[in-house]
Amino acid sequence: MGADTAVAPPQKGAGSDPGKARAPGGARRSRDDRKAAWLFLAPALIGFALFYAYPTLRGIYYSFTDYNLLTDPVFTGADNYHQLIGDEQFFNALKVTGYYVVLNIGSQTVLGLLLATLMHRLTRSVALRAILLVPWLVPNVTVGLLWMWMLDANLGFVNHILDALGLGTTGFFTSPTWAMPTVAVVNTWAYTGYTALLLYAGMLQIPHHLYESASLDGAGEWRMFTRITLPLLRPVLALVLVVSLIGSFQIFDTIAVTTKGGPISSTRVIYFYIYEQAFTNFHMGYASAVAVVLAVILGVLTAVQMRLLRASRSDLA
Repeated sequence: MGADTAVAPPQKGAGSDPGKARAPGGARRSRDDRKAAWLFLAPALIGFALFYAYPTLRGIYYSFTDYNLLTDPVFTGADNYHQLIGDEQFFNALKVTGYYVVLNIGSQTVLGLLLATLMHRLTRSVALRAILLVPWLVPNVTVGLLWMWMLDANLGFVNHILDALGLGTTGFFTSPTWAMPTVAVVNTWAYTGYTALLLYAGMLQIPHHLYESASLDGAGEWRMFTRITLPLLRPVLALVLVVSLIGSFQIFDTIAVTTKGGPISSTRVIYFYIYEQAFTNFHMGYASAVAVVLAVILGVLTAVQMRLLRASRSDLA
């Protein structure tokens, strides 16, 4: 190559990454994933519309009608809601349900916290967690039948033990005094393991160095539980309480299998009352009105509970 040979300067953009080349229009096009997101969301949205939104709207419409499942619904305005205000059985069902909610949530939360704390501080065995989850996996109907046979006044295993100890037998599901506490104990047995695992998962998010610092300062287990675990567990505890509240108001399976609302309406909870009105008395319009009122009550209680527990705020932030 001669000395007079001119060397052309490198052109702008030469040697650059081909992946960064500009689009024909000039500016780079950003990737838009919204179409793919809607495609993946479509099955869930369709299922929600068909099995939740549409039945909800139809139920609200039925609450303003006189409908008995055999003839076409007749619009009656707010007559069902006026009837509900003076219905003593409805308010008794709410009272019975509230009694069950207090028993069930109180026992589940206390026992769940105890089990979760023991697992967090003493052992983290996977086998133990699996065993705790087994009762929750059993269908409620099966759980109800199992405990009904075990607590039977004549043939039940539990009453045989009580009689052998000289304590006599007790009609757990046939006594107006013991029926609802017994139902609460049955469901506590079934759901405490699941509640404990939720709380245990929340405890795993708490930094371990906080416990080490408290231990070096001479704090005992109870002080660390009340000053570290409970405050930092508040968002998860709020979730557990809200889910337990809604689930307790929806108690039906165990009642339908064991007591069928008796004896003398001592276990006729609001869900069982709705079922009776709809499928025993064929008052579908009135049952829909009761269901709508129940949904409003649950919405208000949930909002109040979330506000009081400050569920959206965590002390870990």
